[in-house]
Amino acid sequence: MMDASVEKTGKTIEEARQAALDELGASLEEVKVEIIAEPSKGFFGIIGGHEAKVRVTRIEKSPADTAKDFMKKIFASMDLDVKIEEEKTEDAVCFNLVGENLGVLIGKHGQTLDALQYLVNLAANRSRTEDRVYFILDIEKYRERREETLCHLAARLADKVSRSGDKIVLEPMNRHERKIIHVALQNDKRVRTYSSGEEPFRKVVIEANRPKR
Repeated sequence: MMDASVEKTGKTIEEARQAALDELGASLEEVKVEIIAEPSKGFFGIIGGHEAKVRVTRIEKSPADTAKDFMKKIFASMDLDVKIEEEKTEDAVCFNLVGENLGVLIGKHGQTLDALQYLVNLAANRSRTEDRVYFILDIEKYRERREETLCHLAARLADKVSRSGDKIVLEPMNRHERKIIHVALQNDKRVRTYSSGEEPFRKVVIEANRPKR
């Protein structure tokens, strides 16, 4: 995508620059400013004078930079001091958020974190119709710890179901967490799993492969 650029004149550099910013609909932090001509009053302030002229070019940010800028504005509004660590994988860009008192960004079972992740993906890919970039947000490896917790839970519940023959319906989970349960038990011949219900209240069901006596 080519950078959008406009040239404007004005009595001062500042006036010409502002006119260009207004036309681009951009802030000063989003552009590069080139001064083409300084204002001049001319001979005796009458003859040969000319206005200031600038060229202002919008700097196209990468999706990752757009995502980070979006998060920084949110964190600033919440008065949170957050360090953003970036790691690229084959399928996504992962942001690990580090700081104190970030539990408010996680929410119950990661619901707030999932909502923030959704908004970040929306903001970063807003002007992209193709080559969209997928972003994953984590807070001090919360998702990794949550995955371990869910895997242990799945194993424990599979043992319980296989002994009792009773099916167990878990609490509502997002798609990512339901997949963790399914994958954790996919090779366990004693039980089978499936999802039931409508979003956002869809749940994992664990049933015994043998009928209840």
